[in-house]
Amino acid sequence: MTEGLEVTIPCTECQAGQMRKHYLTYFTWLGDDLITVPNFPAWICDVCGRRLYDNQALVRLNLLLTPNAGKATPKRRTTRRRGGSSKSAGLHS
Repeated sequence: MTEGLEVTIPCTECQAGQMRKHYLTYFTWLGDDLITVPNFPAWICDVCGRRLYDNQALVRLNLLLTPNAGKATPKRRTTRRRGGSSKSAGLHS
């Protein structure tokens, strides 16, 4: 039903233009490495050129670039006191 309709949002920078979705190459640094992501969604103003990268795409990219992504998180060990009284364990009558 909405095929062919281009979605636009008002530009928050210049208040005169309309931001339209484009796909461009996104560049970011990961330590000393330059990472390039082709076809990255961004909203670009047709008047002032302001760019807003798509928030969902940024969240997904950050998840992929997180060094511990996909690794199990270490479980925290709890220590138990031996032979303690009920008061030292935080139990009160």
